[in-house]
Amino acid sequence: MNPLLTVFIIGVLGYLLGSIKVKGLSLGTSGVLIVALLFGHYGMEIPSVIREFGLICFVTAVGFIAGPVFFRNFKSKALSYVVLGILIIAAGAASCVAVITLAGIPTPLAVGMMTGALTSTPGLAAAIDATGDSMASIGYGIAYPFGVIGVVLFVQLVPKLMRVDVPGEVEKLNRAMAANVHQDTSGERHIQLDDFGFFPFMIATIAGMMIAKIVIPLPAGASFTLGTSGGPLLAGLVMGHFMHVGPVSITVPKPTLEVLREFGLVLFLMGAGTNAGKGFVEILMQYGAALFFLGAVMTLLPMVIGYILATKLFSMDILNSLGAICGGMTSTPALGTLLAVTKTEAVAASYAATYPVALIFVVLSAQFISIFLM
Repeated sequence: MNPLLTVFIIGVLGYLLGSIKVKGLSLGTSGVLIVALLFGHYGMEIPSVIREFGLICFVTAVGFIAGPVFFRNFKSKALSYVVLGILIIAAGAASCVAVITLAGIPTPLAVGMMTGALTSTPGLAAAIDATGDSMASIGYGIAYPFGVIGVVLFVQLVPKLMRVDVPGEVEKLNRAMAANVHQDTSGERHIQLDDFGFFPFMIATIAGMMIAKIVIPLPAGASFTLGTSGGPLLAGLVMGHFMHVGPVSITVPKPTLEVLREFGLVLFLMGAGTNAGKGFVEILMQYGAALFFLGAVMTLLPMVIGYILATKLFSMDILNSLGAICGGMTSTPALGTLLAVTKTEAVAASYAATYPVALIFVVLSAQFISIFLM
């Protein structure tokens, strides 16, 4: 089938599935992932460039949205976000070690499951590099679907279970965001090179892709890059914060950002789903359904621990807690769901604060577990 035709068919079916609500819960945009997994199982493919394009559009848009409030928010709660991001990944790593030592699962397979449970492609790359074993990819494919869906459902279910007044919390968060948002008080009119904001958006993606290639050395001879998920996010945050360079505006209108965010997320889920769906059923039949359960534990445990720490130890409000958990779980789809459910971009700031920390530590965890438990 023509790949472009496949893209639109998956999109149509995915949105239909995502619109179905059961007791107020829905998959939303992540319905696209389920359909993509099915298409991938039957051999349908989405070119990797489409997935990467979608990811770049999504994270760059998130960066622009969060930029005006991110740096002030991070400055006031920097330690909380850093520690939370580290502890969420530490919980995932601990569950991985337990699976290896107690359940006897091979290290490459277990580390791959951990990276799938935390939806971390950079983590998977680190696992493959450290283990030199294709079983890491198999583990990733097993745990990844629930890694996405589990967090998507978590951010919807927790407010209902806790009987949270979401509109009230959103109003409070928006007021706090308005108080912290960076304002341009110069009074100058800046040059807007295009009405839709595509010019600054493309500048951010170019800068982000250049940042993505910067190699950061790590202990034990390892190295790390922000990749296409981290580089454009950072570029978007910086440009969203400064708003203009001299007389030239680098702001992007909110409607443009919302469209690019959703469009990018859908393309990313299509590519990730069809890729993970290859041989998915065969893998489960070969290694047993227990692996799926263990992968689910690797997703659920860090989320629960992260939520308790965020709300009890760091006294975060529930929406910032959920945003931070999405970042700590490096879950792009869950952030999309949280944005859709809350209808406020303010939650993107806490996501952006924990995400880089989690991204680094999931890579480190994959490498160290592979080195010491092989």
